[in-house]
Amino acid sequence: MRATVHDIVLGKLPQRYDGIYSLDVIEHISREDEHAYLANLRGSLDDDGVLVIGSPSLESQQYASPQSKAGHINCKSGAELKSLMERYFHNVFLFSMNDEVVHTGFYPMAHYLIAVCCGKK
Repeated sequence: MRATVHDIVLGKLPQRYDGIYSLDVIEHISREDEHAYLANLRGSLDDDGVLVIGSPSLESQQYASPQSKAGHINCKSGAELKSLMERYFHNVFLFSMNDEVVHTGFYPMAHYLIAVCCGKK
């Protein structure tokens, strides 16, 4: 495994990948930079690549500490995350998570959301 530092808001990665995992990042990206972030992630994938996005849900923020809330400037509901990802991918599979259980249940009760995206638009 190789680790590098790259500001994905400023541009695509220098090479393309089969899969990209971006967990606990989108909630720290401003809404103004959201398009660049997602377009550059999509552009860094092979044609049949998969993107996995994970974020605390908007609904979970009422239980978050003040320190956590200060950094989480762009949390989304399940419907918002799915709709946003469908602007960039043909197929978006949304999962929710509570504690250590991942499920396809009722998104407003989820603490964490995971979108698995494929079929680049």
